[in-house]
Order: sequence, then C-alpha cells, then structure tokens
Amino acid sequence: MSTSSTPAASSARAEKTAATGGAPAPAQSPAQASAPASAPAPAPASDALARRPLPAYRTVDLVLTVAIGVVFAFVFLAWGQVYTLFTPLQAVLPPSVGLLAGVWFLPALVAMLIVRRPGAAVLAEVIAAVLEMVLGGQWGIGTVVSGLLQGGGVEIAFLVTAYRRFTLPVAIAGGALSGILEWVYERFSYYPEWSWASAWALLGFFIVSGALLCGVLGWLIVRALGATGALSAFPAGRQWGRRSRA
Repeated sequence: MSTSSTPAASSARAEKTAATGGAPAPAQSPAQASAPASAPAPAPASDALARRPLPAYRTVDLVLTVAIGVVFAFVFLAWGQVYTLFTPLQAVLPPSVGLLAGVWFLPALVAMLIVRRPGAAVLAEVIAAVLEMVLGGQWGIGTVVSGLLQGGGVEIAFLVTAYRRFTLPVAIAGGALSGILEWVYERFSYYPEWSWASAWALLGFFIVSGALLCGVLGWLIVRALGATGALSAFPAGRQWGRRSRA
C-alpha cells in the first residue's frame, strides 16, 4: 500500500496542526495507545495516619501522654472538692455520688483519642492518679488502683476494635466500661455495707456518667482541639483539621 498522502489527508493534517498551535501532536506507540488509564493516586500519608493504629510510640506521643496525665491530676484535685457540693443530694440518695464519676476517666480517653497508641489510656490515667495521690488527694493509694481500672476500661473498648476505630460510639463504650470496672472496686472497697439495690443504682449512675462526662465530653474536647490545629502532629489533629477545613 502506498504511504504517500493524498491532498485531502494533507489538508486535514494542516488543519489539525493549526488547531494545536502549530506543533503536531506527538505520536503514541502501540503500547501507549493500548495502556489502560492510570489508577488514582493513593491517599496522602496523613489520611492513613489518621485512621490506622500506630503501635510504635514517638517521643512526642509520650510527652503529650504524660502532659495529659499531669494536667488532669490538678483537675482531679479540684474535682474532688466538687463532691462536697453534692453532700445534700448524697444524704438523700447515696448512689448519686456516681453521677460525678465520669470526669475521673477523662485523661484515659483524651490520651487515647489523640495519641492512638496501645496503652496510652492506662498510662495517662495512672500518671494522673499517682500525681493526685502525691499532691495530697483524699483517697490515697486507692487513687492508683482506680487509675488502673479506669484506664483499663477505656483501653478495652479500643482494643476490641484493634485500635482502628476512634469514633464517638467507641468513646462512649470506653467511658461506660471504665464506670463498670470502677464500680466493682468501689462496691467492695468503699460501700460494702450498702444493699444490693443501692449498689445497682450506683452502677447505673457510673455507666451514665462514664458515657456522658467521659465518652461524649472527652470526644468533644479532642474534636475541638483538633479543629484548632493544635494537634496537627497527631492523627486526631489530621482527622479533625481536615474536617474543619472542608
């Protein structure tokens, strides 16, 4: 077959060249012409960091976890004084003391939602408890036992998800589990003389307080901090920072 161009073909090529600014389009090889469209680029690394568990601690993770424990130790000292305001209500309904319990679980949840490393909840909670005891907390060594149990409740909730889900429902579950574990300790250590009716009422208050004052409040605190950009070095900051810019 002849490879010479006909006048019509030459004219068509001239028009195509003029339409592209005078430069002819580069020819594609058969491999290029038959190649499928390239796959979309992978998500940025920050997206993955915001959603996947990161077992290895960085120095910044440890520093922040310790800082959270220290800050909440002073919060605990102040919160202990709030109990005196509930004395009249406790005289009428003793189990109502459980309504205040959720705040004690906050350092565990806040640390876990921000750092997202296994053990962060227990570490932050125990640091807060030990420092509270050292600073003169009214419950002595029992504060440390409570810290282990409260941090453990939050830890279990995220462990069940393999540290892959850091959502509000999981946060609420963590607060509720902390309330259950703390109830077991307090039922037999502080209130052994109570009837089981009062004990079950205390459990209900612990669960509700843990779900709301720890689960919901803690999740809102971390979300608000993340939206400010203050947590940009952490998965929570990347997650909530993106949502606030959207």
